[in-house]
Amino acid sequence: MLDFTQSPALDQALVNPVVWSNEEKIHETLTWLRQHDPVRRLSPEGFEPFWSITKYDDIKAIEANRAFICDPRPTLAPLMVTEAIKALTGRKHLVRSLVQMDDPDHRAYRMLTQGWFMGSNLRKLQSRVDQLATHYVDRMLDMQGRCDFVKDIAMWYPLRVIMSVLGVPEEDEAYMLKLTQELFGAADPDIQRSFEITDVNNVILDFESYFAKITEARRSHPTDDVATVIANAKINGEPIPVNDANGYYIIIATAGHDTTSASTAGGLLALLQNPDQFALLRSDPERYLPTFIDEAIRWVTPVRHFMRTATQDTEIRGRTIKAGDSVILWYPSANRDEDIFNQPFEFRVDRQDAKQLAFGFGAHVCLGQHLARMEMTALFRELLKRVKHIELAGEPRYSQSTFVGGLKNLPIRFEMA
Repeated sequence: MLDFTQSPALDQALVNPVVWSNEEKIHETLTWLRQHDPVRRLSPEGFEPFWSITKYDDIKAIEANRAFICDPRPTLAPLMVTEAIKALTGRKHLVRSLVQMDDPDHRAYRMLTQGWFMGSNLRKLQSRVDQLATHYVDRMLDMQGRCDFVKDIAMWYPLRVIMSVLGVPEEDEAYMLKLTQELFGAADPDIQRSFEITDVNNVILDFESYFAKITEARRSHPTDDVATVIANAKINGEPIPVNDANGYYIIIATAGHDTTSASTAGGLLALLQNPDQFALLRSDPERYLPTFIDEAIRWVTPVRHFMRTATQDTEIRGRTIKAGDSVILWYPSANRDEDIFNQPFEFRVDRQDAKQLAFGFGAHVCLGQHLARMEMTALFRELLKRVKHIELAGEPRYSQSTFVGGLKNLPIRFEMA
């Protein structure tokens, strides 16, 4: 039986990207924390200390508490990386996006594009999303009954959707995918640009160089896309700083597809590993698709953490988080919390017992959550209609990342209807 009561090994495990590529190991560790030490002070080697938060209600409460802010530590990073960023750029962060912002800036910047991902604009996107879902299932016809669902389908479909919204031409999508993987997979030997972890700065510089050209083009010739909004954005009557604009482009160009790709692939794997649930979904797709989509997102939880810093002393479960202390919110743990979800380690396409926290909560809830659900629904509706049989054809593999991750390979065999 696991016992991490006094073990520094737990501290190192939680910041080790390799551990996060092992689903069984990471969930064993998070389960132990929920049950024995849900608010735990961690001091892993090479990192500033922080508090680990693993319970659903605690994470939700911190997200809603304005005494906890994003700046200066929105995500986990080794000291050598944060120090290198300061030395290279003179800034705390490589870019400043919605992830790094607190109110009033966060609210003002979020409102610039929020309308694109809600209500009437999403309804306008529905036909395009449906067309793309059909297109990518059509691609499976040419694959002779075998493919890597991650690399051949799940990566490309949401990428095309978000690039259409952003305004990136189709011929540049492979480049955007490459940069996204190098950014989120900086610690994964199959994905990283180099073995030098600080090379992520060069990935950001490549993004910035690309979007500088987009900005110039959209200022001289505005079009109906999000890039035009960002390029011409003003806050309090003044153009937004270049670093803020770059951060905005990058967060949409990366998080806008990578997380959906992970949930899509992970959802399919869960169905293949739970044939009774696959059969239930097939029995009445329109009834079960909405709950299946949310269950797939809960099951995968591609954003593995965010961090917040306390601005005043706050007590959580009898532990005092002092002003200036940082906390890390483990979303995969929240979404397996036994006090919230009935049998949380069972995958159920009809689950309705709680709202998952994969999109976060409060002011920083995911801007693209409704688009993500729309995309996944359209693709699985098409798959269920046109794929007669599907099964695993090899070992699934997960990315090595403590921040955003999921499957990087899902080999399948299939027969089209």
